[in-house]
Formats: sequence, structure tokens, C-alpha cells
Amino acid sequence: MAGSTFGTIFRVTTWGESHGKGIGAVVDGVPAGIPISEEVIQGYLNRRRPGQSRFTTQRKEQDQVRILSGVFEGKTTGTPIALEVRNEDQRSHDYSDIAGYYRPGHADFTFDEKYGFRDYRGGGRSSGRETIGRVAAGAIAEEFLKMLGITILSYSREIGGIRAETFEKDQIERNAFRMPDELAAEKVEAYLKEKMAECDSVGGIVECTVSGLPRGLGEPVFDKLDANLAKAMLSIGAVKGFEMGDGFASAKSCGSVNNDPFINKEGKVAKETNHAGGVLGGMSDGSDLMMRVAIKPTSSISRTQHTVKQDGTPIDVVIKGRHDPIIVPRAVVVVEAMTALVLADAVLMNMTSRADRICECYRRWREEER
Repeated sequence: MAGSTFGTIFRVTTWGESHGKGIGAVVDGVPAGIPISEEVIQGYLNRRRPGQSRFTTQRKEQDQVRILSGVFEGKTTGTPIALEVRNEDQRSHDYSDIAGYYRPGHADFTFDEKYGFRDYRGGGRSSGRETIGRVAAGAIAEEFLKMLGITILSYSREIGGIRAETFEKDQIERNAFRMPDELAAEKVEAYLKEKMAECDSVGGIVECTVSGLPRGLGEPVFDKLDANLAKAMLSIGAVKGFEMGDGFASAKSCGSVNNDPFINKEGKVAKETNHAGGVLGGMSDGSDLMMRVAIKPTSSISRTQHTVKQDGTPIDVVIKGRHDPIIVPRAVVVVEAMTALVLADAVLMNMTSRADRICECYRRWREEER
């Protein structure tokens, strides 16, 4: 299987299956000297861990991470970092029935068509547990970005059509849905209880903002910053849409409104508005990066659905197992992690974009040698 590696300099390869022995990642290209530990990475993984509330899968996994290489005395060494999380609560027998038919909304059919074989236990590589490796690697990337004064904030903007109308940062981790609006979270809870009673699931929108970005990250053609972010977000299994700034709303706007005027702000060139979402011509413009991703409803629902067997025979099925009635709250940290991986790579790539900056880095390097 190709396509399990992401990034150019700051590169991550994820490995493992939902019902295999474990899940993990190998991260290469990480600069030496970044303070990191299992405890720090664990803090990120705990935000995507199952069983956090009645609105997530009750699969009992602690998702304890182990750093196998690349870190010594609490700092990265510059060598590849191997990360491992053991699976502890698999119930593979819950999936034995699906070996002979295709679940609606899942990758069963396409895996069979591509490989002629599939791991039907929880979806194998197409399971949401694959994102453990992304989050663990993203934790390292985000700690690196913090050293540069770059901060990332992700949260649930909308769930089941119920939108957060106010923004209180402290509310994000106070409710089960990671919404910055307490009243909206209460409405979502009532709505989800209805859908769960109907054996149904719900989708939503995750919003992500990045502050402190330097200007000029990204390339002007194929490796645009927004293009790489789009690829990163759409590589997350449940994501079905991506937009930056005003996004699709810009299609209904006019140039006189959508254009962001430039102003002199305290002696520096800045934008008066941010309809573009922090990117112009594929490169960061110094404004906050603003993006949103659409998360589909969980595909595994415990109500009768129509499908076919591998030979095309029509059947009705009820999906067994333990599944999230909503993916959005746990996807928040996955979006954050993928954002961090893109930005960490972009920062390292940008180090070679200007000769004067290379000369300055080289001058400081030589001074340190003296």
C-alpha cells in the first residue's frame, strides 16, 4: 500500500490497523532539541481517545503512547522518532459477519476492488484509529511550532446543523462536543439524544485558526499552503469538504467586498479584513489562518440499511460493534494535528527561500562554532 507517508522535510509515516496489535508512526526530519515526552504527546492523544462521554464509542482504549526512538533526555535528537500505541480492547468477532458484504458509507467495496482482499475487522487501515499516528506526530510538530510563537486552535463550529453563535475559548474543553458556545452545546446534546434513540448518527464542521504565522509560508504553484492544507484535511477519513477564509461564501460575493484592503498598521503592511483566510497566492500573508472542514456522519449506524453481498445478492444489515454517534468532537484534535504537520513542514521548507536568510543562519552558526 502506497500513500502512508506525508510531508517533504518533516515527514510522518503512519502504520497499523484498528484490530491489529498496535497503531503508530515514524516521524523523520524533526529538528534536534525540541522538548518532547510521552506525557506531552499523551495530552494530545487523550483528546481523541474513545470513551470520553456517552456520545463517543465505548471501546475501552487508554491509547498509551511509547516513544521508541529519536528522543533522549527529554529532547528530540534529530533522528527518526518511532511512536507506538498498543490496541487493548479489540472485539474482532463483532465484525465477522461483514466479511461477506459491503457496509454503506465504508471503504469495504473499494478495498476489495483495489486489492482483492481486505481487513474487515473495524476497517483495518481505513478505521478512525489510524489517526492515532497522525495525532502523535502532530503533537511533536505543534510543540515545534510553539517554540516559534505559532499557535493552533481547533473546535467544533457546527454539529447537526446547530452552529456556535458565540465564541468563548474556555468553553471548548468544558463540554462533550468541544464547542465554544455553551448554549449551542446544550442544543446539540438534546439533538444527539434524539438521533441516538433513532439509531442514527450526525456530522458537523470543525473550524481551525492559526496565529503567529510568518509571511511567505507555502509555494506559489503546486505546493500552495492552502493546497497542502486541503490535501491534509481531505486525507482524514471522515472529511468531505474544506474551505479557507470565506470559502464557498466567496462565490456569492463581489470583488469589492471579498478583496482584503491593505493598510499601514503600526508601521507595517497589514490587511484590514481577512476574507482570504490568511493566504494569498498560495503563501501565508501574516493574518490569522482560518479554515473549516466538513465531517460526515458516522457510517456505522445500528439501524437497518440496504446493501449487497460480494456476489451482488441484496440484503438488509444492522451494523454491530461500538461506534461514535458523532465523530466531530474527537476529530477536532486530528484537524489540529494535520495542520501542525503541514505548517512544520512549510517552516522548514521556507528556510531555503531567500539567500539573505540563509546567510544570516550560516553567520550565526559559524559564531556558535567559535
